[in-house]
Amino acid sequence: MEIKDAIEKAKENDQIAFNFLLDTFWNTIYGFQLKRTENENDAEDITIQTFSKAFDKIHTYNDKYEFKTWLVTISRNIHIDLVRKQKSTISSRSNANEDDNYYTIIDESPSPEDKLITEQNLTKLLRDIKKLKPHYQEVINLRYFQELTYKEISKHLDEPINNVKVKLLRAKKLLAEIIKKK
Repeated sequence: MEIKDAIEKAKENDQIAFNFLLDTFWNTIYGFQLKRTENENDAEDITIQTFSKAFDKIHTYNDKYEFKTWLVTISRNIHIDLVRKQKSTISSRSNANEDDNYYTIIDESPSPEDKLITEQNLTKLLRDIKKLKPHYQEVINLRYFQELTYKEISKHLDEPINNVKVKLLRAKKLLAEIIKKK
């Protein structure tokens, strides 16, 4: 799949196109944020937020610009906003209300990763899940073992639905890679 094709399909809520774009640009955005934050968890969180926002706003993407540049700009702005928010929280100690906007990414089930995951022996699967970072373990547990909806997971984690969807997508990909290595 070519990037331009993927963008057009993503604008039509094609989940495979979203997966392709996430796979193609994850390392670029994550690496960019890792250099800025010098913290793996912060870099990963900002990268998840970047894709969440990009997928929500994909219809506004202007193809006169590189898609990668657009993603980096979104990512940079999210980081700047977080730094500003941290500074204002430190100075005012006020209780900032989180944005309660929920966005939609079409969930096409089951994905190839889902099929691979369900084919595994439960004991092996649990052992493999333990190899993931704790926040990925949690989102997999909430979705597949507690069978919560995206909205329920969003409330439980106190995160926007799009962040939950991107985090779950990333967790499934990482888990599928662990399973395939065997």
